[in-house]
This record gives sequence, C-alpha cells and structure tokens, in this order.
Amino acid sequence: MGLQPLEFSDCYLDSPWFRERIRAHEAELERTNKFIKELIKDGKNLIAATKSLSAAQRKFAHSLRDFKFEFIGDAETDDERCIDASLREFSNFLKNLEEQREIMALSVTETLIKPLEKFRKEQLGAVKEEKKKFDKETEKNYSLIDKHLNLSAKKKDSHLQEADIQVEQNRQHFYELSLEYVCKLQEIQERKKFEFVEPMLSFFQGMFTFYHQGHELAKDFNHYKMELQINIQNTRNRFEGTRSEVEELMNKIRQNPKDHKRASQFTAEGYLYVQEKRPAPFGSSWVKHYCMYRKAAKKFNIIPFEHRSGGKLGDGEVFYLKECTKRHTDSIDRRFCFDVEAADRPGVSLTMQAFSEEERKQWLEALGGKEALFHSFNRAIVPRPEGSAQLDKMGFTILRKCISAVETRDVKTCNEVDLENSIDWEVKTITSALKQYLRSLPEPLMTYELHGDFIVPAKSGSPESRVNAIHFLVHKLPEKNKEMLDILVKHLTNVSNHSKQNLMTVANLGVVFGPTLMRPQEETVAAIMDLKFQNIVVEILIENHEKIFRTLPDATFPEPVSLSPSPPNAPPRQSKRQGQRTKRPVAVYNLCLELEDGDSPNPPKEDTPPSSLDSLSSPSPTTATVPGPPGPDKNHLLADGGSFGDWTSTGANLQGTWLARRDSEWQEGPDSTELCQAAVAPGP
Repeated sequence: MGLQPLEFSDCYLDSPWFRERIRAHEAELERTNKFIKELIKDGKNLIAATKSLSAAQRKFAHSLRDFKFEFIGDAETDDERCIDASLREFSNFLKNLEEQREIMALSVTETLIKPLEKFRKEQLGAVKEEKKKFDKETEKNYSLIDKHLNLSAKKKDSHLQEADIQVEQNRQHFYELSLEYVCKLQEIQERKKFEFVEPMLSFFQGMFTFYHQGHELAKDFNHYKMELQINIQNTRNRFEGTRSEVEELMNKIRQNPKDHKRASQFTAEGYLYVQEKRPAPFGSSWVKHYCMYRKAAKKFNIIPFEHRSGGKLGDGEVFYLKECTKRHTDSIDRRFCFDVEAADRPGVSLTMQAFSEEERKQWLEALGGKEALFHSFNRAIVPRPEGSAQLDKMGFTILRKCISAVETRDVKTCNEVDLENSIDWEVKTITSALKQYLRSLPEPLMTYELHGDFIVPAKSGSPESRVNAIHFLVHKLPEKNKEMLDILVKHLTNVSNHSKQNLMTVANLGVVFGPTLMRPQEETVAAIMDLKFQNIVVEILIENHEKIFRTLPDATFPEPVSLSPSPPNAPPRQSKRQGQRTKRPVAVYNLCLELEDGDSPNPPKEDTPPSSLDSLSSPSPTTATVPGPPGPDKNHLLADGGSFGDWTSTGANLQGTWLARRDSEWQEGPDSTELCQAAVAPGP
C-alpha cells in the first residue's frame, strides 16, 4: 500500500494520525533524497570510468598506429600491405569509437547528473526548508496555546481579549503554513516521478545512441573486415607453402652444409683469430675477426667482432696480400695457424688461427699458401642432372589427356575404385602424374631465365601494370613453354570458375602452382621468401588468361628490369628429386598406358627401359594418394557432377589432396611422371 493522501481539512484538526501520515511522507522524501545523492555519485564514477576506458582505448589505438611490421626480402605482397595497414585502420576505428564515447560521457553529465542535482537541490531542498518552518511554527503555536491557557481568569477582560486575539492570529498563521507544507509534500511526491525518470530516459537514449553509432561503425567496417580476412587467409596459405620449403632447405643444409654454401663475391670468408702483438710486458692477445678475401684483387678485409660482447662491430682493416705461409706447431704453441704478409705494409706480418685443420686448408688454398687442397672454398657449381621429363609431343599428350580425364570423369571414393579396371582410376592419380611431370622438366615451365623478370612486377606497381608486364613476359617464353602454359592455365581458370563448389579459389591455385611453374635456379631462404610472389604471378595468369594468351602484348611496353637478379655463375638449383627413387606402383604405369592409347604408338612392354622394368617388378607399399584430414565429401562439391574437386583441397588450408603436397612428399612418394614418360615414350 502506498502513502496515504494528506487532506487539507486535517491541517485544522492536526490529529496524531495526520502527523503520522506527514512523517511517512517526509521519510519517503528523505529516502528519495539519499537515493538520488548516491545515484549522482555513481553517475560521476561512471563518467570517470568511461574517461579512463576511453584514455586506455586511445593509448591502445596509438600503439597500434605507431607499430609497423617488418618483412623479409625486398617487397611485400598486396595482401601483406593490407595486413600492415590494418593496424592503422584498427587505430582509426577505435579513435572514431572513442570520439562517440566522449560525446556519451558529456551527455551523461548534461542529461543525467545536472538535472538530478537540480531536482535534489531545488525541490527536495525546498521541502526541507518548509519542514524546518513547519516544525518551528508547530513548536511556537502549541507553546503559545499552553501559555495562553495558563492565564488567570482574574485578569482584566481587555487583557484576556487581547491574548485571545493574539492566539487566534497565531493559529491561523500555523494553519496556513500547515496547508502550504502539506501541499508541497504531496506535490514533490508526484513531481519526483517525471523529474527523476526523465533524465534517466535521456541517459539511456544517449547510451543507446552510442551503441547504435558503434553498430554503424561496425557496418562500415564490415566490408573492410571481409577483405582483410581474405588477405589474412591468402597470407596464411602462402606461409604454409613457404614454411615447408624453408624446412626442406634447412634439412638439406643440415645434412650437407658444404654443398649449400651461397655463391659469394669473396673467394673466402669466415672467422679467424688474429694475433695482436702488444708492447712488453703485455705480450700478445688473440682477437676474433670476420675475414673476407678477394683473390682477383688480393684484397683482405678483417673486422673485429665478438659475439659475447653484444655483437658490436669494431673498426675494420684492409690490406693487400703478398704471401701466406702455414705455421707448424713447433714454431707456435697453437694449432691451425698460418702467417699472412701484407704487400702494402712492408715488414708487417699477421698470424691467424682457423677453427679447424680443414678450415685452415681451405684458407691456405684460397690465399695461395702451401699444402692447399684443390677444392673450392665456396660451393661448387654442380650441373643439374638431365630430367627424364621433356617438353615434347609426349609431354603435351600427358598434359592434354590428364586434363581431359580430370574434367570429364566422375569423382569416386577410394572404396569405389576398382584397381583391376583401368577406366576406374581415381582422378587424384591422374593429377598426381600431371603435377609430377611438370616438376620433372629440366627447368620450370616459365624458365630460369625469366624467373626474376616475372617476380619484379608482382612486387610493385598497379594491378594494370602488373598484368601488362606478365602479358609481355609470357610472350617472351619459348613457344612450347608458352603453349603448354596456355593449356594448363586455361584448365586452372576453369577450375577457379567452380570455386564455390570445389573451394579452389584463384589464390589457392596460386599457392599450389606457384612452386610448380616457377622456381629460382639457386635454393636460398631469400628465394623461398619470393614464393608468395610466384603465387601472385600464377594468380595473374589465371585471372587474365584470355588477355595474356589470346592477344599480343603492347610492343611499346618497357621490358621489365629485375630488382634482384641472380648472381653471375650462380649454381643451378638442386633437384628436389635427387637420390634413390621410390619404387613405382604398377597401377600408375597402367594409367599412363591408358592415357597414351590413341595418340601415340604403344611400345611393347619388352621395350620398356630397364630402370622402369626394375621399378615395375617391385611392389610399392605406397599409393598415389596422400591421406589427409577428413574433409567434405567431394561427391557433393559440384552440382553439375564434374570432378574439379580432385584438383582442390578440403578447405582453405589446402590439405588432404595432391594440391597440398610439397616436394618432400614427392620425394618420398611414387614417381608418377617417370612412369608416364616410360609409358608414352616411343620404343627404340
């Protein structure tokens, strides 16, 4: 039950129950006053917390804005540039959001705090003042009545009449004050409902406006977010491909580091301890130097460097070599030492110490000292073994028939494949053979010579200039290379057109075919870092197939200049298929025979090269399909019943199919291409 109303007529009776009702109204207003006071305090704390949050958000935004990613190499992909710029975009987003939050904080002060403070002071404060007057008049009125009633009846009538008039006037004044006070109490009780709630409504309106503006910012941000997610996924896919290549190179170098030293402008370089002679009684000390020697100019550079002192470079020295002599242990109490005499410093001779006897022999050889062994300090140029695959009529037969088989055959699961029926092959086996054929060519389809030129436009320029540059370079390829590239890219374009069903986007195809169609002549980490740009070149080929292969390039287009050409006499890229080959399954051989049938004469089995016969006679524990994580059923990937799913991965990470296989997997798995070549090669 609520408060009982205060009747004006009760002011004249001023009964005990009337006074109880007044005290109930007063208590309610006092409770309201305390509540509003506490609410104002909480509101101010909310504003302070909002400002603190805003300050922290702004500091976070500034940190994002000021940070910049460093990259390996001399350029970034467009996806990486977008990722770099994303931190500034995030910073701007937070900045805009905090501007709206600041407006909301000011709105809380104006729409909530100030109105409540005004109501509390002007209305509830006025009631308090009225209560003081009412209590004072009550005391005065009833004190005067008590005093008046104690007057003696024996006093003069005039005196008594004057006292009666005075008491009556005082009572009337008390009644008037009581009426006003009762009216004020009830007025405030009713007024507080809207005077209090209306500011709260404004507060929530301001808060919802802030969240709505945040929602609008999020809607504006959504398009950018979707593009950034694609940039991130593309970069992640390229990273996975690059990482496997880097790990493979690392393992090769770990197994045989001497064969993978980079070609250098120096005949010899490395760390040596150099003896520094000091005046007596200090004797001499040995200081580690990084030494570089050019044999043609006989120029020797030495730079002091100590890893344990924080890696600070010292002041280097340069001199020209006159003579180098091996030191024996009977002349010096240290091993692996040799003396170097400077031609431009008469009488100056330095004693140097290598890390091992083998390194000393290498330095003696490079410096022309005695007892030198005849093997190069830097990596020797090892001729690339002649590939078994060739860019000839048989190669085109393999390409066309594999592509035709992939685009026409129905997809079947492993359980549905009849290994006794050559028609019932998994399409994955065909795609495996085709990719291995491309990887087994003596040089990549897009050639070593043009590799650096293809990379340059992928690193810079506008999208249009990139397409024009790639267009120009494709028409510089040898005719057979260009023809085969045209056939393959046309097929990949067809695959990408079904990306909604097969999940094989242009970016995914670039990740897979970049290392297949392009590769540098020398394997280095720097070259592997350019894999992402190889992928971009393949993406451009797929997206612009008709223009690049069906039209002639602009004759006035300037020929691209490579930013990072391969060093002269660079050693050839080591074959990823060196070493003993894994035995090939008979199934793949039969497949290649079937593909060959109809376009070229079928050689009798007795004409098969001995190496192929050896492989065919040995069963293989492996199959042509690499197992991967479970993925969607490819039978449901294509609405038209096609088989593009066999060129795809089960998702954006390119796992579970032949497209995700890296070179290390081919090294361990069956050599499908050699089988195809053995099958389609004409007999002697």
